[in-house]
Amino acid sequence: MMEIAQSKATWRDYLELTKPNVVALMILTALIGMFLAVPGMVPLEVLVWGNLGIALCAGSAATVNHLVDRQVDKKMARTFNRPVATGRVDPASAIIFAAVLGVSGMAILVLFINVLTAVLTLASLVGYAVIYTLFLKRATPQNIVIGGLAGAAPPLLGWTAVTGEIHGYALLLVLIIFAWTPPHFWALAVHRKDEYAKAEVPMLPVTHGDRYTRLHILLYTIIMIVVTVLPFVTGMSGWLYLLGALVLGAGFLYWAIVLMIGKNPEAGMETFKYSIVYLMLLFIVMLVDHYLVTVPSFLKMG
Repeated sequence: MMEIAQSKATWRDYLELTKPNVVALMILTALIGMFLAVPGMVPLEVLVWGNLGIALCAGSAATVNHLVDRQVDKKMARTFNRPVATGRVDPASAIIFAAVLGVSGMAILVLFINVLTAVLTLASLVGYAVIYTLFLKRATPQNIVIGGLAGAAPPLLGWTAVTGEIHGYALLLVLIIFAWTPPHFWALAVHRKDEYAKAEVPMLPVTHGDRYTRLHILLYTIIMIVVTVLPFVTGMSGWLYLLGALVLGAGFLYWAIVLMIGKNPEAGMETFKYSIVYLMLLFIVMLVDHYLVTVPSFLKMG
């Protein structure tokens, strides 16, 4: 462990600080939010500058998370080797890196996109890096439910980057990710319960037990499936999306039931992995439906 702590930071360490896999999923939802906002092609400058600005701000928030959670990270097998936790990146360097990313991202959004998107992105950054990481994560077992709103913002940011206004359909995309977040993260928390207990983080399975958490994963999964039907009900999406949402939702429900039964020791991690694939595919199906079903139907009616 000491050897790792004394090693010099590389560009890979700074990349890890940004949580690139998490940011990639966020950018996917932001990108699709952009395309859903228009019937045709999103302007190239919005695609480039909008996603770059959002990504830089998300990376800044992730870096702050590494910094604030460095003592907790040392106690968990999943995170003990993170750059700040091991000392490869010192706290001062992490603060500077986060500031550079955040300021750069905000400047890009203000200068090349619009002030509304910049303000909403800043609110999302503060919500995750400060309200969730600094306070909620250690204050309540409902941390991920309340704090999940910050992580649900990207499709709204993509939408406002194109249109400059907040639309009900964009908020519906936020609602989908908001409903998805608890069963997604609690599944991981069930699998990592002992580590969270050791780190004294009050995740739901630590404070209320496995069975209580598994039941809530199942209930939230049902809520999530109902929410994902709303784009079809409101006319935002067509039959192709509805079919995809129900099939993917059935898969999520299957894993939630397997987790509830409790006979598969790997069910928590399997549910967590499926939840990531689920969200990616759900938004991709929504995008395909937008151009193959919804927009053509709208044009015919026009």
